[in-house]
Amino acid sequence: MARATLESVARHASVSMQTVSNVINAPHRVRPETLARVQAAIKELNYRPNQASRTLRTRRSRLIGARIEPPRDGVNGAVLAQFLQSLTARTQEAGYRIVVFTATDDDHECSLYEQLLDDHDLDAFVLHATHVGDRRTEWLTERRVPFVTFGRPWGAEPEAPERHGWVDVDGAQGTLAATRHLIESGHQRIAFLGWPEGAEVGDDRRSGWSALLAVSGIDTPAGYDVGVPDGLDTGREATATMLDLPSPPTAIVCASDSLALGAWTEITARGLRPGIDVAVVGFDDSPTAVVVGLSSVAQPYDEAAAACLRMLRELLAAPEPPPNPPAPVLLPPRLVVRTSG
Repeated sequence: MARATLESVARHASVSMQTVSNVINAPHRVRPETLARVQAAIKELNYRPNQASRTLRTRRSRLIGARIEPPRDGVNGAVLAQFLQSLTARTQEAGYRIVVFTATDDDHECSLYEQLLDDHDLDAFVLHATHVGDRRTEWLTERRVPFVTFGRPWGAEPEAPERHGWVDVDGAQGTLAATRHLIESGHQRIAFLGWPEGAEVGDDRRSGWSALLAVSGIDTPAGYDVGVPDGLDTGREATATMLDLPSPPTAIVCASDSLALGAWTEITARGLRPGIDVAVVGFDDSPTAVVVGLSSVAQPYDEAAAACLRMLRELLAAPEPPPNPPAPVLLPPRLVVRTSG
């Protein structure tokens, strides 16, 4: 069977070759019904664009850079891996490739941007772990390199215009949903185990717990709001302190699955039953949470990856950097209830 061409796909879908090209390179320009018809034709004919020709024509490498994190406690690395897996699958379907790299800090990452741009002519980057004073976004913006972030621009003035496209998950809504579930299950002594104050993502997740308890009229005694560095050991130590309080909590909402699994370990070490004697809810819905039966707030990684890629394609389709970045996307998380509470 002869290999499908741009012309044969256009003929099969009853559209022009330019429309097929737009579907491949700038799908946002195509009407939804036409987009669906051409995509169906591409799939039916098993059409694959000639990458070498496309690169020469568009002057795009179709390579996107993304940083990977080294594993820490067997949980956090797996969380980011879920997002990168979805991003890789989505970009591959769209005819792009992910170039992964690792860096020790922001300065190191910026130096690698320069190297990757020089050596491999990358088209764009997807950043994660955004924070106040993020040097990486400034570096890329100043050099007019297309990028989006999985994580909002923390520290930006609420009224200030967005400087770049971003996708994030509403952490406050996640912990609020977890806290509501625990209240509806009959708990009145609900603690929060998070990160030290000033960690932007942690503060966001803490706010959902504290806001719902405030409007519900439920007290938070001293020792019920604890911030520690993320990890299994710190989670276990903090939980031990909570359980030694004169009136210990009957439920703990955690800012991460690492902390929640540390809490789980301490609860079981004392002969108590997670979900019965003390409920525990984590955040991220890591593979480990699934295995042990930990209730957790799941992040919609595939939706986040799709939104990041959609923004990048919009940026790359523009002949010049657009005056306004793509509209930000804040995705709702989903509470997954298992045996731990």
